Amino acid sequence: MLTGRKNLTPAEHILMNLGITRPDEIDLEAIAWTEGAAVKYRRLAGCEARIVGRGDRAVIAVNSASSAQRQRFSLGHELGHWCHHRGRGLFCVKEDIGLKKTFRQNDVERVANKFAADLLMPGYLFDEAARTYRKPDFSTVDAIAEQFRVSRSAAAIRLIQRGHFPALLICHRPNKKPWFFRSPLVPDRWFPREDLDSESSAFDVQFGKKSGGRFLSRIGADAWFDRFEAHGFEVREQSVPYGSGGSLTLVVIEDDGMLRD
Repeated sequence: MLTGRKNLTPAEHILMNLGITRPDEIDLEAIAWTEGAAVKYRRLAGCEARIVGRGDRAVIAVNSASSAQRQRFSLGHELGHWCHHRGRGLFCVKEDIGLKKTFRQNDVERVANKFAADLLMPGYLFDEAARTYRKPDFSTVDAIAEQFRVSRSAAAIRLIQRGHFPALLICHRPNKKPWFFRSPLVPDRWFPREDLDSESSAFDVQFGKKSGGRFLSRIGADAWFDRFEAHGFEVREQSVPYGSGGSLTLVVIEDDGMLRD
């Protein structure tokens, strides 16, 4: 448990000032109220959430038709706008909200997304929870996602970004450019291939109509990385379905030779 406050983000400062020491204490509606924002849930046409403020008071509307995890992240996102962009009326569509970067996201939206991630999965609680798990697989991701009440993809991205395992998270979707996140423990030279290798678990999930493996399995690194040196290494992989016809894959690097700069 973190006791100092030197390196806390703005969202983490809010949580610490409220005395929040467990994930189940992160009550976003109550936090919004302490920040002067009222929260309304209603069906929204054309956007996932919006905020309108005047002075030190605001009203945040969240799309009630979205999933519970999406609603929570949307609310955290709008609180990020309230903290960083006060005085502006903002209407945020689906592509604006989330840790995955999209062509629509500008610096304003990225700041709000970072705030939401820090609010829902604060480092001082997230790291403590992640350290209790030894396996870098989707069972760990799902357990953390349930604990923090976030989506599987949000928990996986956070786990990778904070460097708990030397791994990459790679998403493939039909007719779309793949996106990925790389752990800071993995050298930048390991850039994933855009195409799917037919031997990969992700290929099975997308085209073999499989639900994904329950465990990490070994595969040649060249199935995931288009580098000559990849032919001499193996990695471990696990894929699960994602969205409509897509796949989400953890590629875990265990060979020290791949991790040396």
